[in-house]
Amino acid sequence: MPSSDTRNPLTRFTERMGRTVVAGVEEVGYCGVLVAQSLFWLVAGPRLKQPVRVDSVFVQMMEVGVRAVPIIALLGGAIGVMLAIQGVHTLRIFGAESRVVIGIALSVTREFAPLITGILVAGRSGSALAARLGIMTINQEVDALTVMGINPVRFLVVPALIALMVMVPALTFFSGLVGLFAAGLYVGADLGISMAAYVDQTIEILSTDDVMHGMGKSLIFAALIAVIGVANGASVTGGAEGVGRATTRAVVQAITAIVLTDMIFAFVVTR
Repeated sequence: MPSSDTRNPLTRFTERMGRTVVAGVEEVGYCGVLVAQSLFWLVAGPRLKQPVRVDSVFVQMMEVGVRAVPIIALLGGAIGVMLAIQGVHTLRIFGAESRVVIGIALSVTREFAPLITGILVAGRSGSALAARLGIMTINQEVDALTVMGINPVRFLVVPALIALMVMVPALTFFSGLVGLFAAGLYVGADLGISMAAYVDQTIEILSTDDVMHGMGKSLIFAALIAVIGVANGASVTGGAEGVGRATTRAVVQAITAIVLTDMIFAFVVTR
């Protein structure tokens, strides 16, 4: 067997790629198992006398959703104003700035509200989930739960997953409302369109399918954030530095998964 120093670069590159692919497949499989176990405990927990703790779910919902309202409102409003500024500036070239409401309404509802909310929650709550589980893993608290007969997935993962699945769509809807309102203020100031006329145009343009498009994506984003955060937190090694690496990795992976999923989702539903 030749040493690693004597092997040609192509062989070393192939080995590294193989290891990376295998590790990726293992991680995807682990995420799938987490989702399956979460659904199992959610459905079968009460029958097994081990239901998911409702108080833990509400604590997670408070942390994920309620405490994120101010930053969601700030970013949602900023995105709405930005779209209004760019839309008016672009359409003014063609003398069609009065039609800017169409682009604003569809862009905020279908794309920017779920995308910005998902990215923000991934950076805020996904990283916190990964760090918390990482510290518990290092301190062997997860092993202690298993020894005490408490399933870690039921105790730690399911409450976070439920909270995210409930609060991310709610935050997305709130972000969309704030973004549309802020855009309406700018459009009214720049083009002289009254808020009542702006609201009437928005209601006329949007349909239930547009709203459900954003809500559906936000549910997928919530599941991705929870699963990726748990998977990275549970795989922590190396002490405090390992927690930092896992937290960073969780945020990067979650945001990447959200953007790619958004692209695929938009492509599929618009065919």
